Amino acid sequence: MTDLPSNAGYATEVDSLFVRYESRNPAGIHAPWVHLFPKPPARILDIGAGTGRDAGWFASLGHSVLAVEPTDALRLRAAKLHPEPEITWLDDILPGIPHVMALGETFDLILMHAVWMHLTEEERADGMANVASLLNPGGRIAMSQRHGPVPKGRRMYDVSGEETIGLATQNGLTNLFHERAESIQAENRANNIQWTKLVFEKP
Repeated sequence: MTDLPSNAGYATEVDSLFVRYESRNPAGIHAPWVHLFPKPPARILDIGAGTGRDAGWFASLGHSVLAVEPTDALRLRAAKLHPEPEITWLDDILPGIPHVMALGETFDLILMHAVWMHLTEEERADGMANVASLLNPGGRIAMSQRHGPVPKGRRMYDVSGEETIGLATQNGLTNLFHERAESIQAENRANNIQWTKLVFEKP
C-alpha cells in the first residue's frame, strides 16, 4: 500500500466525486466545529481541496482561500466549477507542500478535510511541522480523519485522534476540539465508517 501515492485512486473517480461531494452541504458537514473557524475576512488554506466545495463555501462567507489539490483531474475541473476571484488554485501535496511553503504566506485557518489518513507515519510528522509553521499566531488547523474499510485503489491508514493530538502538541499547537463520530452518510454508516474531527490552535 505504501507504493501508492497519497492521492491514489481519486483521478479515476472524478465524475462520481463531483456528484457526491458537491451534493453535500458544507455548512452541515462543518457544523460540529464551525464555531471555532475565524470570522470573515480571514485567509484560509484548504489542503486537499478536491472539488472545491469547501473553498467555494468559504469564499461565499467572505474569506479568501488558497485551494491546494494535487490531483489534476480534480483541481482543473474544480477551478472551473468554482471560479470565484477569492479562490486561488495551486498544485501541491503534503507532507512537503513546497509550492505553498515557497509563497512565504501564513494563514488564519488551515483545513485538511479527509486528507490526513492518506499519509504515512513519517509523512504525518513532516506534514504537521510544515502546516504548523504556516499558521498565524492564534491561527487554527481543522482536520478530519476517516476510520473504516479502505476503498480499493486508495492508500489509507487508521490514524487515531490521540496520535494526531500528540504530534500537534510536539509542534506547539493546542488541541481545542476532538470528536469521533459515525459518518453522517447512510452508506458510510452501513460500512461502519467513522470520522475524527480535530481543531488545533497556534498560541
